[in-house]
Amino acid sequence: MSERVRLRVFAVAIAGLLGLMLWGFAGLPDFGDYRGPYGDILNRVAVPERSTTDVVTAVNFDYRGFDTLGEEFILFAAVIGVASILRALLGERTRRPDDDAAGRHVPETSLTIRVTGLGLVAPTILVGLYIVAHGHQTPGGGFQGGVILATALLLTYLSADYMTLRAVGPTWLIELAEGMGAAGFALIGFAGLIAGGAFFENVLGKGTPGELLSAGTIPLNNWAVGLAVTGGFVFMLSEFLKQTLTRRRVRHRRRHGERTQA
Repeated sequence: MSERVRLRVFAVAIAGLLGLMLWGFAGLPDFGDYRGPYGDILNRVAVPERSTTDVVTAVNFDYRGFDTLGEEFILFAAVIGVASILRALLGERTRRPDDDAAGRHVPETSLTIRVTGLGLVAPTILVGLYIVAHGHQTPGGGFQGGVILATALLLTYLSADYMTLRAVGPTWLIELAEGMGAAGFALIGFAGLIAGGAFFENVLGKGTPGELLSAGTIPLNNWAVGLAVTGGFVFMLSEFLKQTLTRRRVRHRRRHGERTQA
């Protein structure tokens, strides 16, 4: 297929997609005109039934917990995919980063970035833990807090180097967090099935709305998701960064062979 034909096919496809999007947008209700009775019902019953002041969290980790389990394992599958694609292959070895571009100099991290980045690590961890712990009371939860916690380890890399990141967050610990989070979320669902007769049944004491120890199993689900998201994002980041340390022995042998033949 020639380039001209490919461009024509692409133009037809993008025009069709644009038409479908405009058709869909035209059918949306006006801003503020909510037509979902399901949401109105939840706004009335979620707080007294689940003792949570964040209805969105009640939906994600209780009423619609089974769907969230699927989302959780989408991330788990993405982590497995990254690990499979970027795994160390036969003929590869790890060494210190070496820029292949001739004449290019990669400067070291400045002292200002190091001090600022390392100074932000502890506050970032504190904010992430707060978002996870209070996900059933205020906007946030395990997904948002997990991303913030993963950012703290990214700051460690930006402030130092990859080896420091590996020392602070070793691979086995990251994998353990990802596995425990994903498995823990599923086990909470099975606990509801065993103790309450329904998957993700909220079988713990609900407590008082607005208190930290309330909402039954919802905070536990938040922590499980927070662990999984933190471990998943850090693991994928670590795998991508590890590629900067990987050099193929085959390339080295090929170059050595070419020099020998020359």
